[in-house]
Amino acid sequence: MVLLGMPRAHILATTSAGLLDYRESEWPLRISDMQVFVLGTSWRNLTFLKLVTDDGYEGISEVRINNRTEALSGYLEGIKKRHVLGSDPFNIEDMVLRLSRNDFGRVGEIVASGISLVEIACWDIIGKVTNQPVYRLLGGTCRDRIKAYANGWYRVERSPEEFHAAALRVVERGYQALKFDPFGAGTYEMDVHETRRSIGLVEAVRDAVGPDVEILIEMHGRFSPATAVAISRDLEQFAPSWVEEPVPPDNLDALKKAAAQINLPVATGERLHNRYEFRNLFVTEAADIVQPDITLMGGLSEVKKVAAMADTNYVTVAPHNVGGPVATCAALHFAASTPNFKIQEHFNDFQELWVKEAATGEGYPEVVDGYFPLPEGPGLGVTLNEDLIAEHPFQEGSFNLWDDDWHKREF
Repeated sequence: MVLLGMPRAHILATTSAGLLDYRESEWPLRISDMQVFVLGTSWRNLTFLKLVTDDGYEGISEVRINNRTEALSGYLEGIKKRHVLGSDPFNIEDMVLRLSRNDFGRVGEIVASGISLVEIACWDIIGKVTNQPVYRLLGGTCRDRIKAYANGWYRVERSPEEFHAAALRVVERGYQALKFDPFGAGTYEMDVHETRRSIGLVEAVRDAVGPDVEILIEMHGRFSPATAVAISRDLEQFAPSWVEEPVPPDNLDALKKAAAQINLPVATGERLHNRYEFRNLFVTEAADIVQPDITLMGGLSEVKKVAAMADTNYVTVAPHNVGGPVATCAALHFAASTPNFKIQEHFNDFQELWVKEAATGEGYPEVVDGYFPLPEGPGLGVTLNEDLIAEHPFQEGSFNLWDDDWHKREF
């Protein structure tokens, strides 16, 4: 709870021990500085943002934007003086409104990612000012742990033996669910040989993990409706928990056509960037699970709204997350506070492990027996390691599903 009054107001916060903590602070707070950092890895560039208030509070955030890091940096520089500096970080709805509808144009990937960075950092500041974890500010906990699924574990040769061995390493680490793309390069169709090879990889993974571990099949939007339906029928024998993005994300009627004939749960949504696009998805009734990316569609507030829309359609939410430690923290706070949350994607146990050290603290717990404990600490609960980020600068590279070796380079 925040008490407002005189120009210099007392901020009342509840400590972790349940005691009241009074602090003096200028009111309202104002954002006085904004800094951008880019960390490069072998297959992704992670963009971090830090906002600083005039009273010295810091809020951080992160996004992995595919192939467009330089464009995002340019956008952030443009909004810095126009919208961010001088703003009150508590006025999140106003900030998002000014950055989206009031800034004219449509909210696509770059704009939505920039808004997410600012929005999430504001939540981090509010949590630190009130001495509360962000999930308490978003409605409190709905669960005492958060189920995770592993991704990024299959950067191996596309052979049954290699996929089998890699899947065993996932379950040995305690995960009870794992996602993978068994398919090679292709657009709309695959030939008979490639189809059999892909199905063989799924068979090998199911054999490795047994019947009680969830497997999730990624299609990366590469198929026509007819191909997606045919392949999904071949996959039924392995009981995947979903097939993801069976067709490209731009034509919801094509998704509806495919979903009507697929006898498995259909998941999609990582390449939608606002609730209006999700509204159209819900109207088609073509998705059983939606996968908004908190860092790619305007932040926590927007995805909470999408989750509420999903709940009215009895649809569950499994946030997309290809990010590093801060993006994962934001996803965990969403998961803790969202009733229709299903499962959380996690890459960082199977990539360069030092990426996890780019932000450290109680807000980024380890996966134990397939679940994240609830994040702890005020705000997001982590602090940027700026020295480590500086040691790993931006790297050139691109993500291209139509490269035969894409699975060994990037996801």
